[in-house]
Amino acid sequence: MKKLFLIIGAPGSGKTTDASLIAERHPHKIAHFSTGDLLRAEVARGTQLGKTIASYVDNGNLVPLDIVIDTIVTAIKSSNKDVILVDGFPRSVEQMKALDEILQKEKDIQLVSVIEVEVSQEVAKDRVLGRARGADDNERVFNNRMQVYLQPLKEIQDFYQSKGLLHKINGERSIEEIVDEMDHFIQGKI
Repeated sequence: MKKLFLIIGAPGSGKTTDASLIAERHPHKIAHFSTGDLLRAEVARGTQLGKTIASYVDNGNLVPLDIVIDTIVTAIKSSNKDVILVDGFPRSVEQMKALDEILQKEKDIQLVSVIEVEVSQEVAKDRVLGRARGADDNERVFNNRMQVYLQPLKEIQDFYQSKGLLHKINGERSIEEIVDEMDHFIQGKI
């Protein structure tokens, strides 16, 4: 049975870095997937699904929900690791509900926890604008991304809290402290 941990947080919360460092600490046991990376990898493989994904991405459109979910579930199932960290998902109530429906039917995947890396909007903004990796790392784009993140957050938190799955971590400390706490929590659950 695959044990799934979803890691959510604002842009700049460090969720991708945290998850990748934990997977590096346990290379034989833990796999880390970023939703965007999974979609890009599928495109790079040149599969029929990859061509479909590319047709949306190349035109600047969102990849349909069923394709995103299918890509994530396929990656989880085909991983040779038993513990899976997926960061940046779910990003919407629709994604949350669709994943929940699939996991209800999937007997091989157990959602163990949803870990929220909490940071203030100011810290997130400073981090994103400070790293300025690309054209989308500017204040206007950051503010939009933050609103997209915050709009469904309460409903997502309430949903997973009601199932006893939500675990919050203070993301305003050193990377080492955050990763140590998250890793300790994950190890305690597996």
